[in-house]
Amino acid sequence: MKLPVLLMLGGILLELHTGVCQQPKRREDLGENRIRPGRKRTKVKYPKLKEKEKESGKAGSILTQVLDKGRFLRLGETLTQNPGKTLELRCKGSKIGWAYPSYLDTFNDTRLTIKQQEKFGQLILTSPSAADTGEYSCWPVLCDGNECEKDLDRTSATYIYFTDKDELFVPSPIHFEIVYMRPDKPAMVPCRVTSPGTEVSLHREVPPEVIAVDGTAISYNPTKGFILQNPSSEYQGAFYCKAATKSTPQISTKYMLLYVEVPSGPPYATLEASAESIRAGDTFNITCTVLGEPEIDVNFSWRFPGQDMRPVLIHNEWRLMNRGPSHTTRISTSVITVEDVEESIDFGRYICTAKNKLGETSVAMSMN
Repeated sequence: MKLPVLLMLGGILLELHTGVCQQPKRREDLGENRIRPGRKRTKVKYPKLKEKEKESGKAGSILTQVLDKGRFLRLGETLTQNPGKTLELRCKGSKIGWAYPSYLDTFNDTRLTIKQQEKFGQLILTSPSAADTGEYSCWPVLCDGNECEKDLDRTSATYIYFTDKDELFVPSPIHFEIVYMRPDKPAMVPCRVTSPGTEVSLHREVPPEVIAVDGTAISYNPTKGFILQNPSSEYQGAFYCKAATKSTPQISTKYMLLYVEVPSGPPYATLEASAESIRAGDTFNITCTVLGEPEIDVNFSWRFPGQDMRPVLIHNEWRLMNRGPSHTTRISTSVITVEDVEESIDFGRYICTAKNKLGETSVAMSMN
């Protein structure tokens, strides 16, 4: 046997004896050996979806915005958008109610479309502008037969700013707005802005002065305007708001602040007849009058003897009356007129019921 072959056989026998020649390590064994003592891997625990929602203040929110490429954004308290781009909102539910800036209804704006799909409600606003800045909200509608009600526990709302550098204030459909102040609740000068970071100041027109804002007696909220916590007649007069920018400051709509004499409450109604007594063939009328707050509507209804047997004329109207330099009152009236009186059906009690959002009052008088 040649020498090289003998040397090779000797080397193999030596490896078998010492155990150096072993099977290759498995891939999983190699992976386990990479973990060093004292540096044990731990699995990161991510918060559950509900926990995330609670932390972000969006727990239970059903209002989302549809973004590009089928993406969705669950909305919080506020959202800032550029004008011009179509806004699409969705709310989960088979029957959804919506609320949005009221002027979109007042002017029958065709840019607004609301649809109910099988599993969600859909609101689409095309070509939004600074004027569309405001609160948008939705809620499931719960129905039991023909009776339906709003699900207050699942209402979701977002205030959306449509920021426009050329329109710092949310445009108003009127150029001169009246603000009524009462001693029993805060008053508000509604100069809202289209960007939440805008600096705004309140100014009196005559005599010209800047009104100090201390955050307590007078404060500013970009979604509402200036809030006067304890209004009094000293604030009566013409005011406006000014927004500070890097360029020319912008001025808001002007506001006339009027102090109201009548406190909040159900209507106080009185009756007055055109005659103390009537005869067959006469014509008479009865006037039902309510003095109240300037901006609160009053609705009237009548009950009278010949209600189911003859037609009558009923005329409703209202007007504002200044009662001194610091007080304004709304006078609402309803006049019922009975022509060609018939004793058999028109004699008896005439009852006027006046109703506002705070309650109702009924007053009566007899005609004989």
